[in-house]
Amino acid sequence: MSTGTSVTVGGRELTLTNLDKVLYPGDGEHEPFTKAQVIDYYARIAPVMLPHLAGRCITFLRFPDGAHQPGFFEKRCPKHRPAWVGTAVGPGDRNGTVDYCRLDEPAALVWAANLAALELHVPMALSADLDTPRAVVFDLDPGAPAAIRECCQVALLVHEVLASVGLEAWAKTSGSKGLQLYVPLNTPCTHDVAGDFALAVGQLLERQHPDRVTTTMAKAVRPGRIFVDWSQNVRHKTTIGVYSMRARVRPWVSTPVTWDEVQQCADGELDLRFETADTLRRVAELGDLFAPVLTVEQQLPRSG
Repeated sequence: MSTGTSVTVGGRELTLTNLDKVLYPGDGEHEPFTKAQVIDYYARIAPVMLPHLAGRCITFLRFPDGAHQPGFFEKRCPKHRPAWVGTAVGPGDRNGTVDYCRLDEPAALVWAANLAALELHVPMALSADLDTPRAVVFDLDPGAPAAIRECCQVALLVHEVLASVGLEAWAKTSGSKGLQLYVPLNTPCTHDVAGDFALAVGQLLERQHPDRVTTTMAKAVRPGRIFVDWSQNVRHKTTIGVYSMRARVRPWVSTPVTWDEVQQCADGELDLRFETADTLRRVAELGDLFAPVLTVEQQLPRSG
């Protein structure tokens, strides 16, 4: 039995295990993707990813047997964590007091990757102020046969509505089928106000484009439409973190994209799907396209 491989990350010593384990099986077109490659990705993406994780209650979605096998959510930070992995009290499912992991340094991100935490899910609020969302999120989820192209078309409609009330938004792929739009606030707001705003925008588009957009949770009404999931703004909900990998067929990543790319995707000229190497290359060329979400200050329009 392997005793693991010792490494030093940011002055912290870690023991990495089962590095040759395949977490994304290969197929006729792709080579298998191993745990070592997952850890390498998270170590390399850490400089741009950590600012989006720091100070938040992180939920792990772990796949110790690989992305092709069932995984499990882990909100409570494992007791066997290193002493230098911090915790923060978060909302649990509703109003609980769960001690979540905080991933505030590169070594903590590598430690999580070694647990096969392929997906890192992040709340809108900081752990120091759980009642104040830092952004509004629009989670655009396609109902087949709709796909990413239709998501981009609806994203442009959302973008127009936001612009009409003086708001900017930044887009990222979900790393799966959909697209997510973040409206940075970084000013006083409540989760209820954020959710009500997202729902109002969704319902406006639903009235204008009933054959393309829905805000109804029931999956029976979603085929061929884009579900604008406003409920991701609820206090206890999380959304896949920017730069997080996804446990899908391939090691796809939730990757920031420009509005020009969203337009190209809507026009059928570009397929917004990025694997780890693609995302690392984009960051090297473009920097962190999502950085403004952490700093831009905006206020939602008053209702009524």
